[in-house]
Amino acid sequence: MASSLAIIRSTSDRHSLLEDAQAIITGSMLVTLGIALLQSAGLLTGGTPGLAFLIHYVTGASFGLCFFLLNVPFYYFALRRLGLLFTFKTFCAVGLTSLLSGILPRTIDFANVDPLVGAMFGGIVIGAGMLALFRHRASLGGVGILALYLQDRFGWRAGLVQLGFDLAIVACSFFIASPWIVACSIVGAALLNLTLAVNHRKDRYIAA
Repeated sequence: MASSLAIIRSTSDRHSLLEDAQAIITGSMLVTLGIALLQSAGLLTGGTPGLAFLIHYVTGASFGLCFFLLNVPFYYFALRRLGLLFTFKTFCAVGLTSLLSGILPRTIDFANVDPLVGAMFGGIVIGAGMLALFRHRASLGGVGILALYLQDRFGWRAGLVQLGFDLAIVACSFFIASPWIVACSIVGAALLNLTLAVNHRKDRYIAA
């Protein structure tokens, strides 16, 4: 009886293909919106998006292209450690976010975004988007892949792991941004990761 209940539970808790697709699209859209808010205020963030922002601001290269290329080396690690399905869903999320990041600024114009307000809303919106991806066994690649692996392997909170990396990346922004912009960027990164740390817990959310 116990084994039968376990099978029923694992079956009922597993997301369908349609549910996964909806989450990847919704999560990518939310992340893209948050990125647009940060970019309009001249802010940065952590993780792979933060590195893409740094390259974008320094070189003028497309954020979407930088974001996509920076994630390429992590797919091998994801494939070896987290499986083909996770890697495929992450690839879809990264690709869609990269594509939308090039399209959204042409359709929505954030003409006047206060840095602190942009950091707060941008960080929370990106966190909500990443939460949708995490709960469907996907990520935005890069540090997100490592954070999920460490949570699965050692039980470390994905949000707290990523926060450490994010703060290091945001610190690099002192070379290209004013102290106020850096401070606002740190607020945004903290709110993003707080959203993940509070809401993404394996003991409370078990669907796969």
